Amino acid sequence: MDTGGTTPAPLADHREAIQQTFQELSTKSFRTLGLATKNTNGKRIIDKTDEVDMTFLGFISLFDSPKEGIQETLATLQKLGIQIKMITGDNVLVAKAVAHTIGIETPGVLTGSSLRHLSVEALRHKVSTTHIFAEIEPIQKEVIILALKNSGYVVGYMGDGINDASALHAADVGISVESAVNVAKESADIVLLKQDLNVLIDGVREGRRTFTNTMKYIFMATSANFGNMFSMAGASIFLPFLPLLPVQILLTNLRTDLPEMTIASDNVDSTAIEKPAKWGMTFIRRFMMTFGLLSSVFDNLMFGLLLWVFKANESLFQTSWFIESVMSASMIVLVVRTRQVFYRSRPGKWLLLTTALIVLIVLLLPVGPLERLFGFTPMPLSLYGVIIGVVISYVLSAEWLKHWFCRRYQP
Repeated sequence: MDTGGTTPAPLADHREAIQQTFQELSTKSFRTLGLATKNTNGKRIIDKTDEVDMTFLGFISLFDSPKEGIQETLATLQKLGIQIKMITGDNVLVAKAVAHTIGIETPGVLTGSSLRHLSVEALRHKVSTTHIFAEIEPIQKEVIILALKNSGYVVGYMGDGINDASALHAADVGISVESAVNVAKESADIVLLKQDLNVLIDGVREGRRTFTNTMKYIFMATSANFGNMFSMAGASIFLPFLPLLPVQILLTNLRTDLPEMTIASDNVDSTAIEKPAKWGMTFIRRFMMTFGLLSSVFDNLMFGLLLWVFKANESLFQTSWFIESVMSASMIVLVVRTRQVFYRSRPGKWLLLTTALIVLIVLLLPVGPLERLFGFTPMPLSLYGVIIGVVISYVLSAEWLKHWFCRRYQP
């Protein structure tokens, strides 16, 4: 220990004071290095056995202040259902201090040395409850990421150094910054061009908005197609003619696809953005079966009314079912697009406009100039009323079924 005099004091006499100063600096988020000298008479120091009889000169303390607003950014991400975890090579004291500063809870810290002694199964359990990983070696970052993925998490990892490359590659979404080293940027899936982490919040919200709208299309398309297939197959058994002409089937697909094309711009409920959602094939399959069968029930109700009440011939039957099928497929989008009561969730203007336009065109098509081209025939006004009544009943039934289904099979 250099005391400022001509004769250095033994380092052991001051080790406690040195360690106390080191801890005080670390708890204030300073990355601290000790500096010492030794007269080696030209001999190289090659390992720790040579680190004796050294003169301690002092500390080099480095401080990297958190970016402005990082606390609010992380708090918002946590409100969106995202767990924030910190993986660092810094010592435990620095890691805890930095975590406290930026608002990460630290109920426990897992160090690199402790991680080496954990089994694969124990690590999978530990990473779920630990938010701070300190004194971590570069290869251990990848191990932690893989353990989180094996525990069922979708993992995003943000890093900018050479030591982060393997973890960035292993994560579901690797995020780096423009100022990062090249190997980190090449390993990342996303490179942030601006020094603003709020873009992560925007990305999460936009991603969930896109996912929600994609699911709307899948729910509508699978249930409607399954219901129409089931109805068509059932009607073909007892009808002496085709339920719909081939050209009418193509026209049905064209009419129903137009509102669906606007789903990408549809409004999304705030509840769908506040928490993450997962892709679930079982949930989609159940939805398709449930709502497809409901659609088929009302199709068959329409068949019965046409055959036994209106005594419809081939052309009138096809015209009536075409109108009922297109109207119900267009209106059901307004129901399945939200988990709220459908009239409390405002649809996007383009979805609303195209739906209204398609319904209007379909109602007027049998009396327009193209009726013969598509094999349609004019219908009595009473049949228009029956079709509208069936469609309204279908929409209300679907609304009730939607709430029952979501309560029972919430993914």
